[in-house]
Amino acid sequence: MIDFVQSIRLWFAPQRIRDEGETPDYRFSLANERTFLAWIRTALALVGGGFAVDQFLPDLRWGVRVGMSLALLAAGALCAVRAVNHWARCERAMRRGEDLPMTPFPTLLSIAVSFVAVAMIVVVVLGLAGK
Repeated sequence: MIDFVQSIRLWFAPQRIRDEGETPDYRFSLANERTFLAWIRTALALVGGGFAVDQFLPDLRWGVRVGMSLALLAAGALCAVRAVNHWARCERAMRRGEDLPMTPFPTLLSIAVSFVAVAMIVVVVLGLAGK
């Protein structure tokens, strides 16, 4: 729990990372930043997909449309939060000379997106459109 609180503090004051360990090769820090940006792009795509399902598929039943939209929007929000948390944890681990942290989040995100994709396939195949 203490590590989690320290990670959250680093989100808002990343300069505190410099207080720990030694400065890693800048290429590793830049790679960590590129990974962060890739997660943010993924989060934006999920949020955009959530809005697209809600706005551009009005023929879907309300519950199906809202459920899929909320799943995508929630996955996007979680992905954005996870991006900054993972960036801070990796940066701190590199400065300390520790192994990079492992996380099950990519697996969970893949399952969530797959679930929505399978639900969309079912909707299309079974023709569950209608108001």
